[in-house]
Amino acid sequence: MTSTVLVFLDPAHPDGRIEDASRPQLFATDLGATRGDGVFETLLVMDGHVRKLPAHLRRLASSARLLELEVPEHEAWERAVVTALDEYQRTVGPLQEVVVKLVATRGVEGAHAATCWVAASAPAPAAKRQREEGVDVVLLDRGYDSDLGERAPWLLLGAKTLSYAVNMAALRYAHAHGADDVIFTSSDGKVLEGPTSTVLVAHAERAPGADDAGQVAFKRLVTPQLDSGILPGTSQGALFAAAKDAGWELGYGPLEPQDLFDADAVWLISSVRLLTPVNRIDGKPVGTDPELAKALTAELAALFDRIA
Repeated sequence: MTSTVLVFLDPAHPDGRIEDASRPQLFATDLGATRGDGVFETLLVMDGHVRKLPAHLRRLASSARLLELEVPEHEAWERAVVTALDEYQRTVGPLQEVVVKLVATRGVEGAHAATCWVAASAPAPAAKRQREEGVDVVLLDRGYDSDLGERAPWLLLGAKTLSYAVNMAALRYAHAHGADDVIFTSSDGKVLEGPTSTVLVAHAERAPGADDAGQVAFKRLVTPQLDSGILPGTSQGALFAAAKDAGWELGYGPLEPQDLFDADAVWLISSVRLLTPVNRIDGKPVGTDPELAKALTAELAALFDRIA
């Protein structure tokens, strides 16, 4: 029996239509399969709580608008998610940690109707391990400058599309060279994002006279500029709001590779891996104070855990 639950959005089934994920469900002529013409979102359920669903639905709708793709309203997706999680609980197991993917393609060529579904499955074991142990990354040139998104909106740089072949190739390259992940840079030397994550950088200062476990007097959290052709991160946005309330100073780049090496801590943040510390960049350790980086990670992780 498959451990994935599949629910299609179908006007004839207001709460979604459950299908067998172990059997073929997609037409070979679906434009999502033949051209990567579609959008998706991935979110996490922890202890029965669906994290940031409204934010993911807003970004799904935004991505669909950029593709001029008509997708169902938020309520239809919400009902399908409830159906998928109920079925997951019934047939697979408890909702301790579940990955939920929302997918919308342009549908079968010539049919002029989107194909939309919700899939619920267990996370890959590596996600939790990397969250706890951190990752080593390499810097890779994405091959375009940071202003391209403004000049060429047809490239859909701010949309979360199904066209992830380049991102997956970058990850394979990293793995082949002894790293876990990638941080993309632009051809004009700006830090962009990871293939499946947003980059966060922290600078901090301990209070005068504080020991290794002492209070941090200044904390600044920075992410790359959102207009540099990167995907706006739902996790980054939520964490920034929580960090601001907790007294962090916030910033939006621009960041250059040297800023990563000069930081006290660097993270990749995403909806599935959550807050993942970066241990090394191009083989060089991040930060000069491991205890400070650990304290900053613990503080941000605690804030992130409380995000709805």
